[in-house]
Amino acid sequence: MPRSFARRLDGLPAPATIEMARRARALRAEGRPVISLALGEPDFATPPAVVEAAYKAARDGQTKYPPVDGTPALKAAIARKFVRESGLDYTPEQIMVSNGGKQVIFNAFMATLNPGDEVVVPTPYWVSYPLIARMFGATPVFAPCQEEDGFRLRADVLAQALTPRTRWVVLNFPNNPTGAICPAGDMAEIAEVLRAYPDVWILSDEIYEHLVFDGVRSASIAAVAPDLKERTITLNGVSKAYAMTGWRVGFAGGPADLIGAMRGVQGNATSGVCTIAQAAAAAALDGPPDLVATMVETYSRRRSAVVEALRAVPGLTCAMPEGAFYAYPGVAACLGRTSAGGQRIETDHDFATALLEEEFVATVPGSAFGQSPYLRLSCATSDDVLAEACTRMARFVSGLK
Repeated sequence: MPRSFARRLDGLPAPATIEMARRARALRAEGRPVISLALGEPDFATPPAVVEAAYKAARDGQTKYPPVDGTPALKAAIARKFVRESGLDYTPEQIMVSNGGKQVIFNAFMATLNPGDEVVVPTPYWVSYPLIARMFGATPVFAPCQEEDGFRLRADVLAQALTPRTRWVVLNFPNNPTGAICPAGDMAEIAEVLRAYPDVWILSDEIYEHLVFDGVRSASIAAVAPDLKERTITLNGVSKAYAMTGWRVGFAGGPADLIGAMRGVQGNATSGVCTIAQAAAAAALDGPPDLVATMVETYSRRRSAVVEALRAVPGLTCAMPEGAFYAYPGVAACLGRTSAGGQRIETDHDFATALLEEEFVATVPGSAFGQSPYLRLSCATSDDVLAEACTRMARFVSGLK
């Protein structure tokens, strides 16, 4: 018999990053020599001291139901981290721990959005921001960030996107997928625009905070503009900087009333995060910074090598990322042509599909991030693999007719 499902799922696709990774796995299972650069997952192991902290927590009996919003030990470590690294002071009531950063966004949007509300999202964006907004009946409104501006958000562009229906503005710096950062001067200009909209919440996703290169630093809006702190959720986590994607620990600091509402959402959904993972996260946040510094040095070297290789390919452009671990090459000059395998390339999606099927390199088309024609490549894999991927991409482009 026919089944009906909630209308909020109508037209809700799987995130393109996950879909491209799935297609890559399927080809690999057929024996194809696939290189997957689709997912943003560090190739480093979780630091041994962090694993040991989890083991000790399990041995010590920290295996009972946790508080919905996080264990006192982890919340204390998060508070220290915010003061030490972001210049932000949060009380325990202003902090919550979630099952990854994505649940922070889900909780915040579910607690505040109604049908007809608008969420301003700069493009290119991480795929989940507009998808989660749509789940709650809100409309994503996009503020384009251009390659010639280093993919930074301009204050005048943000101002044009805001309306009386705006409920949230999303800021994601360092940015996924472009690696763009937002220095303090730019953030101050953005803050000035937002002061004219006192009813708008601000989501500052700083999950790539530590992964910055060449001495640059991305600013946190709640630190740059303390008067906006009472309507800002500052999101972070341990997945990227500490190579802990599978531990599923994200966290946020924000105003106590909004954190309380988000706690209510989570309490009726997943409840608290695994106690053992929380112990590991506390150890990561309080651990020595040299482990993160080693990862950053490696990502910086890989980023430079990939961008240099891509820029050497006629038909590709590529801005130099200032943070995160992605490259975001432009493929505009490759459109309107036909691949060596006979596939017509009209969009970046066509390019990514043909590249995967003919050269077995999995990337994600820029259309998934709201800005075409580009590709996102993860640099979080070995130097040799990245070099081979760039060689295959160059061969693919040279074969276009």
